[in-house]
Amino acid sequence: MITKFTFNSQCILSELPSNDREFLEHVMVDKTFRKNQPIFTEGTLPSGIFYLQSGKVKKYKMDNDGREQIIYIYNEGEFFGYSSVLSENTYGDTTVAIENSIISFITINDFNEILNDSSSFSRLLLKSLSHEFSVLANLMAVLSQRTVRERVALNLLILHDKYKVENMAKTYILLSRSDLANMAGTVVETLARVLHDFKHDELISTDGRKIQILNIEGLIKVANFY
Repeated sequence: MITKFTFNSQCILSELPSNDREFLEHVMVDKTFRKNQPIFTEGTLPSGIFYLQSGKVKKYKMDNDGREQIIYIYNEGEFFGYSSVLSENTYGDTTVAIENSIISFITINDFNEILNDSSSFSRLLLKSLSHEFSVLANLMAVLSQRTVRERVALNLLILHDKYKVENMAKTYILLSRSDLANMAGTVVETLARVLHDFKHDELISTDGRKIQILNIEGLIKVANFY
């Protein structure tokens, strides 16, 4: 169910023929980004694309009041920044590491080379772009049509999917309250009241910044998400 709100670029590398995958892995240059360190900023010209090896990265725009509106959070195994390269335009948003991350960089020249030489890569990228537009449309619809409670509940479900670790019994969401508020399109004070209500209803538990979902089905009902 949650796939309509998450990108699917994680499939690109794994579904490539071995020679194309080896080419990409060969030209990737790894860099470590500290928590809160920008990767690229809105309005700047792209010089390549990015692949998230580990960590998490937020993608956001600033509204007219100077507040962040988080559009998406990238997870391990996802490509990003390629739409601006393809459109030959400046970045339309800003990306920042929200935890210590290792990110691979692929230059425009290398990106264009595999794009021209590999029909598989072109097809997977087009598929990913099409899905990305659909995801963004779904997220914008949520922001404009759902209540704050519904938006917070839905974003907790999205984050639960991103933070879960295979073979781990419990999943902890580790995101600042300001980032969670920005994802849900609300202010921190309102978010705090909603989280307090969710705790009272035993939908979640909190320990500092950590949030654990205790009742996924209950949160789905609150999100009005079926």
